[in-house]
Amino acid sequence: MKLLRVGTAGAERPALLDAGGTLRDLSGIVPDIDGGLLADDAALGRIRAAADAGELPALDADGLRIGPPLTGIGKIVCIGLNYHDHARETGAEPPTEPVIFLKAPDTVVGPNDTVLVPRGSTKTDWEVELAVVIGRTARYVESQEEALAHVAGYAVAHDVSEREFQMERGGTWDKGKNCETFNPLGPWLVTADEVHDPQALPLRLWVNGKLKQDGTTAEQIFPVAEVVRYVSQFMTLYPGDVINTGTPAGVAMGRPEPKPYLRAGDVVELEVGGLGRQRQELANA
Repeated sequence: MKLLRVGTAGAERPALLDAGGTLRDLSGIVPDIDGGLLADDAALGRIRAAADAGELPALDADGLRIGPPLTGIGKIVCIGLNYHDHARETGAEPPTEPVIFLKAPDTVVGPNDTVLVPRGSTKTDWEVELAVVIGRTARYVESQEEALAHVAGYAVAHDVSEREFQMERGGTWDKGKNCETFNPLGPWLVTADEVHDPQALPLRLWVNGKLKQDGTTAEQIFPVAEVVRYVSQFMTLYPGDVINTGTPAGVAMGRPEPKPYLRAGDVVELEVGGLGRQRQELANA
């Protein structure tokens, strides 16, 4: 299933995109799309049954904003330097264990919402990523096979980053990763049963119509199953938590000088195969 949330910011309603591309209203079945829903097999079954029976009313998608596909996110766990080609382009040694940092849930916006360039920023960068959404509590997961059973679904994430704040201003990466609007998510949450191999997904990103990133999750140093297993050794993952699994080569930081960092007025488009497409215009904060 492709689950999403539509409407003005803060007043989104749950919806489903059916196989024919029609937007369907879920608000008569579930109050919203959150961790509670993703952990409730019976509620998900009711959605599937209603969709299969053609019982869900259609929504007029014309002019309707798409919000983040998930609300009530507890935490966003991010994996840094998780692609062989990205490590090479930045001159970094591939890590021997996953590099973990956190993003605050309040960085999440809709897939087509405006992204704000922070005040004083000169190095705002792009990163297309596969997001993993947790559906079952994961605590000390023992194997990669077991890890995938804790995944509810997948989505497109844009891990926007300010590289000066991240790398040159002391401390941890967090202040270059947690600026307002720095985690567009969606358009949909695609349930795990529709993603047959999370290690075979193409990722692409364009800036002002020019292709900048063209990679595949096959290049991940630590695959999705290992990331979920590993993270669960250090923190408990709850339904509705999100893991951003890293970005392939092609970011501005990895390019020759003068590096083409983002500015107000730029347009970024990105996609992950089968998971939908995002488009953001940048503006000054």
